[in-house]
Amino acid sequence: MMPPELQPRLFRPHITSPSGDPTLSSSPNYPPRMTRNFTDRSTTNSRFSPSSFAYNSRIATALVPCAAFLLDLGGAPVIATLTIGLLISYIVDSLNVKFGAFLGIWMSLLASQISFFFSSPLFSSFNSLPLSLLAAFLCAQTTFLIGCWSSLQFKWLQLENPSIVVALERLLFACVPFTASSLFAWATISAVGMNNSSYYFMVFSCVFYWIFAIPRVSSFKTKQEAKYHGGEVPEDSFILGPLESCFLSLNLMFMPLLFHVASHYSVVFTSAAAVSDLLLLFFVPFLFQLYASTRGGLWWVTKDSHQLQSIRIVNGAIAMVVIVICLEVRVVFRSFGKYIQVPPPLNYLLVTTTLLGGAAGAGASVLGMVSSGFSSVVFTGLAVVVSAAGAIVVGFPILFTPLPAVAGLYFARFFTKKSVPSYFAFVALGSLMVIWFVMHNYWDLNIWLAGMFLKSFCKLIVANIIIAMVIPGLVLLPSKFHFLTEAGMVAHALLLCYIEDRFFNYSSIYYYGMEDDVMYPSYMVIMTTLIGLAVVRRLFADRRIGSKAVWILTCLYSAKLAMLFLSSKSIVWVSAALLLAVSPPLLLYKEKSKSASKMKPWQGYAHAAVVAISVWFCRETIFDALQWWNGRPPSDGLLLGFCTVLIGLACIPIVALHFSHVLSAKRSLVLVVATGCMFIVMQPPMPMTWSYHSEMIKAARQSADDISIYGFMASKPTWPSWLLIVSFLLILAAATSLIPIKYVVELRAFYSVVMGLALGVYISAEFFLQAAVLHVLIIGTMVCASVFVIFTHFPSASSTKLLPWVFALLVALFPVTYLLEGQVRIKTLSDNVAWGWDAGEEDKKVTTMLAIEGARTSLLGLYAAIFMLIALLIKFELTSLLREKVSESSGQSKTQGGARGMFPTRMRLMQQRRATSIQAFAIEKMSEDGAAWMPAVGNVSTIVCFAICLILNIHISGGSSEAIFFLAPILLLLNQDSDLLSGFGDKQRYFPVILAISTYLALSSLYTIWEEVWFGGNTGWGIEIGGREWFFAVKNLALLILTAPGHIVFNRYVWSYTSKQSDASPMLTLPLSFAAVVITDVFQVRLLGVLGIVYTVAQYVISRQQYIKGLRYI
Repeated sequence: MMPPELQPRLFRPHITSPSGDPTLSSSPNYPPRMTRNFTDRSTTNSRFSPSSFAYNSRIATALVPCAAFLLDLGGAPVIATLTIGLLISYIVDSLNVKFGAFLGIWMSLLASQISFFFSSPLFSSFNSLPLSLLAAFLCAQTTFLIGCWSSLQFKWLQLENPSIVVALERLLFACVPFTASSLFAWATISAVGMNNSSYYFMVFSCVFYWIFAIPRVSSFKTKQEAKYHGGEVPEDSFILGPLESCFLSLNLMFMPLLFHVASHYSVVFTSAAAVSDLLLLFFVPFLFQLYASTRGGLWWVTKDSHQLQSIRIVNGAIAMVVIVICLEVRVVFRSFGKYIQVPPPLNYLLVTTTLLGGAAGAGASVLGMVSSGFSSVVFTGLAVVVSAAGAIVVGFPILFTPLPAVAGLYFARFFTKKSVPSYFAFVALGSLMVIWFVMHNYWDLNIWLAGMFLKSFCKLIVANIIIAMVIPGLVLLPSKFHFLTEAGMVAHALLLCYIEDRFFNYSSIYYYGMEDDVMYPSYMVIMTTLIGLAVVRRLFADRRIGSKAVWILTCLYSAKLAMLFLSSKSIVWVSAALLLAVSPPLLLYKEKSKSASKMKPWQGYAHAAVVAISVWFCRETIFDALQWWNGRPPSDGLLLGFCTVLIGLACIPIVALHFSHVLSAKRSLVLVVATGCMFIVMQPPMPMTWSYHSEMIKAARQSADDISIYGFMASKPTWPSWLLIVSFLLILAAATSLIPIKYVVELRAFYSVVMGLALGVYISAEFFLQAAVLHVLIIGTMVCASVFVIFTHFPSASSTKLLPWVFALLVALFPVTYLLEGQVRIKTLSDNVAWGWDAGEEDKKVTTMLAIEGARTSLLGLYAAIFMLIALLIKFELTSLLREKVSESSGQSKTQGGARGMFPTRMRLMQQRRATSIQAFAIEKMSEDGAAWMPAVGNVSTIVCFAICLILNIHISGGSSEAIFFLAPILLLLNQDSDLLSGFGDKQRYFPVILAISTYLALSSLYTIWEEVWFGGNTGWGIEIGGREWFFAVKNLALLILTAPGHIVFNRYVWSYTSKQSDASPMLTLPLSFAAVVITDVFQVRLLGVLGIVYTVAQYVISRQQYIKGLRYI
């Protein structure tokens, strides 16, 4: 009988199941005391239990890489579409519109999929239309599954539609293995080619079968019935039913084979190796299916545990024999034939004995068949025979054949008796055999391999193998010796990282012209990493190693993956250092419920300092990564920016997990990341004392070819970018209250002046460098704008009296600066001409006029942005004031509701009257506070900004008619004041927008008609009565007049929102607008007609809704 520690978990006499993983909690062999639970199960189904989806990590493992692959195929259009859609969904979700967020996600996925069909190269990449359609269907199915997964995250959907979430969960587990294995194989083939593509598909199919097809308990069904079945989970609580499990098994066994036949149909039966591929692609998944049945993979076949065990043994033996023979043909004798020192036919016999015997022993141990005395004796004999046969195959001296036989005996004794001394004896004898094999085959070869002699590599490999053999024995030692296990694991990981780094980054063989042979493929790096992480996880789960060892080992194994992306010689150690610095908050302080697991402040500072040092240590690797990404060496500012952003991102776990309650830590983190982002965007010039110029960076930035071709090039000075960075950081520091401008008036004034100076100098030096006289005016404008904005948001006792004058100065500076810009340049040109500088006079005049036009356009854009900011700020302040008034009035109504509960109709009328008079009360309140100027200033800023935008539209696009739809919403910033817009209220906020659109399009129509009449004909300037131009003008003017009633009626309606139900005037304007759309030749008139139709329909719908609401109210 095997010791319980060496038996698989399912054969132990007790039932264990991790509490965090709702998997099948009992043995899939179904002992007799449990089998009755399948037949005598309660006829009632498990009830629904609302809870969060418990398998997000499994679904993410499959669908997140698939989504990344689809985004890469779709390109920028798909990414942009999905980003905009998800942003809209996030905004809707933040407004607590649940169904809107749900619908937004599905619409985003639908729009991105449509964009994918138009932007992806599916139909151009495949030569076959059926293959293209099949690939498109696969991509659409993946998008649908992502939508299903997203739907499961909505809690309200679980509560309102419990059957839907159960169906979605089943749909995901049933369909994701098909989709994920196909897309993973597609991506792998795209990266490495079609060689061995069927085996890649087979591996992915096995992985996803193991993740999804093993029976799992549904996240949305109660687990209470399990206690009535002796710990056995009822069958109807599983996610997948028998039909889905059957289809997944068929997919596992037959799809890799069918894929191989379809892709290699011309060479399927051409050789023994090709036939071996066919057999391997069927029997390897079949054998994996039998192994998965030990975890419940074939629960749907039979409920009898003895029958299931018989199926495993018989079919497993057949599959094992076929696999061993195929591996001999396909791998052993083809790739390792030179190591077989036995002549045929004895070599076939001994190799088959070794492989088949080893496979039989491994299978028996997995199935738990080595449990009795007789089976132990058979296993021991098998181990001795396999060891001796293997030693003879590789050429071990016959005289010393008892040595490997004794090693096999000790291994079998360790396995059956759990004898630690026997294992170490096996390690000693096995180490001697490994040393002999290496010295016999490689020691005498004089090869320079991966930057060192082959003998040195042999020493490292032998040492790593011996350490790997010792570790299982160290694991079985008492707990006080677990530090030896940790030391062995760390030493093995370090050696493995060093060996793979040398093999992968120094992969050429300098021997007889074999400079281009690659020694170590990429998949070996991935395989050793996954195996190492799996072993670490298992040892930590069994409490064989501590958390610190897990931290170090996880970082070392993960750092190896960086070799696949960057070719730097030190990438492994740099990545390991960075991971060791970043990961402690995640791996060493995992138990947040315990107070001891939280960091102390000094630990947080220490970890942040270590992160910064590690990032600085990685600077050359970051330089290599940026150079690879951009195709050119990055600047010092870009390098510093990425280092700063990386420091900030690496410190996020420290702040989020351990100092989430410390506001200053969050603000500092935001400032660090924002500083890095500004460095990345602006890339300012760095002082020489701040720059790090290693030999590698110098060589990358200025090679000999660059110097010989271009000479030494001086970079363009970009010092003004520092001013913008300083301004942005000052804004961020004030927003996060690191600079207390809210409480200190003097600091606020100094802050506003410094902000204005920095922005003014930046704008002057960056955009108006040639007009030095205007610098004072531009700087003054920015200072006035900065003072006005800051003191409007944080007013002081005297600022309300001074701010109108500051705004008046700002408005006065606008025309002065605009006119002075042209006069200064024209005067400069006149002076140059007067002094006799007439070379290219006409060209210089044209150039000067173009420069004036460009500078004035830039000034218009600058002032439009300033007035827009002021209008937005005042609108925000007034809205905040109105909200306070509304809350005060609602609070008073609640306190008075008890006394006036007997007069509900009167209360409703009083509340309506109070709501309409809130704005008037707010204006009176502002008058008392000395801030009655705010609505008027906001209106002036809005109108001036709108006028400037119209001028810019004429200058830039020639007066585009479509632009008015983007410019008119600026008028939504208008406010009710006591002077300009006294009758304007919240009810009329859309009236200026509609009026501006109608007026602009009407004037644009008139101008287009006039231009066509006076300049479009062949008769010169003028119009011929009865001619083509006269007919054109009369027709389109008449049609323009026909569109007027619809716009007038709708503008009146938008002002008052009152219309009688029997009023048919809106519908009478519909034929007039339709006639204008059909007959006119002018685009603006046609657009007015379309708007008239839309206005009529909108007015009818809104009036109808108001009428129905009124009837309901009555």
